[in-house]
Amino acid sequence: MSASPFLPFALPDIGDDEIAEVIDTLKSGWLTTGPKTKRFEAEFREFLGDQGLHCLAVNSATAGLHLALEALGIGPGDEVITTTHTFTATAEVVRYLGGDVVLVDVDPTTLCIDVRAVEAAITPRTKAVMPVHYAGLAADMQALLQVAKKHGLKVVEDAAHALPTTSCGQLIGTLGSDVTVFSFYANKTITTGEGGMVVTRDADLAKRIAVMRLHGISRDAFDRFTSKVPSWYYEIVAPGFKYNLTDIAASLGLHQLKKSHAFQQRRAAIAAIYNAAFTHLPVLTPPVPGCGGTQPGDTHAWHLYVLRLKDECTLSRDTVIERLFALGIGCSVHYIPLHLQPYWRDHYQLTPEQFPHSHQAYERMLSLPLYSKMSDEDVQRVVDAVRGVLT
Repeated sequence: MSASPFLPFALPDIGDDEIAEVIDTLKSGWLTTGPKTKRFEAEFREFLGDQGLHCLAVNSATAGLHLALEALGIGPGDEVITTTHTFTATAEVVRYLGGDVVLVDVDPTTLCIDVRAVEAAITPRTKAVMPVHYAGLAADMQALLQVAKKHGLKVVEDAAHALPTTSCGQLIGTLGSDVTVFSFYANKTITTGEGGMVVTRDADLAKRIAVMRLHGISRDAFDRFTSKVPSWYYEIVAPGFKYNLTDIAASLGLHQLKKSHAFQQRRAAIAAIYNAAFTHLPVLTPPVPGCGGTQPGDTHAWHLYVLRLKDECTLSRDTVIERLFALGIGCSVHYIPLHLQPYWRDHYQLTPEQFPHSHQAYERMLSLPLYSKMSDEDVQRVVDAVRGVLT
């Protein structure tokens, strides 16, 4: 009897609709930013349900965060507060602009940014805060927005994990933040392969972001090349970037967005099976809405399913991952905190003692497979493997 095939940590859920849309785009002759990107932006606004929003498609969430901070005027000498418990993209965009990153610890329950730590870290140089909605659970946005308003700070939400997450009944992207940035990377809750969306209510910010995402050109290529009058003339109004989303990528996004609630429901169902199966194991299952400033009944996007080993577990995190891999179960760790990464550690002289909650979580955490394409048999394989390793 042959061994079971390896179960990857993540797989995109791409169907015939996405494939047909991509083929249609290829046949259309318009491959870069064009009509389908415009449609995707419009349909994303409809999805969020707020016609006052501006939605701008970009080629990555990293690009979106960079554009957001640039539009807000972040520059040399400015400080931006974010969490150590994130991927480096959240912080690196501050350095692109010559600003300084101030890292703070997380709430020990939610692993989202600790609002009290944010307020304690504010200095006269602080200009913005970048919360991360970790694993698909919203940060305590009510408290964070209050702190930001009190101190006159801008708020840019890193919502890479947070579609369709809600906070106090409102979809992330519709809160009182200055800018929210979503990710459509291959392992996210919806995907365009690579891509992201910048969302803001501020028309001036939207205008700046739209110009800067394509070389600082005063008119985008689609408008120029589809105009019925001579349209060769354009002006460079700023030294911009090459951050536009292509129509090929947007073709995926159009159909992924339609499926996003169904994807979330499937992810939530898998998470519920995991939670029930792991109740008596020496682990902490992920937090759910109703803790750490979140509200009962809010939506968790379940981008990640993160287990944390309890003190009584006799195995190390690394050993657990190795044994699960030996059983054909792909795992990962989210994240190696920034205070342990050589650049951030050395540049800001950071130590684990400054971030006890993030550091302890890192040493004990592992992420299990969780994606909408998983079959019931796949889910049971994970359950059996985890139980076999930890029992």
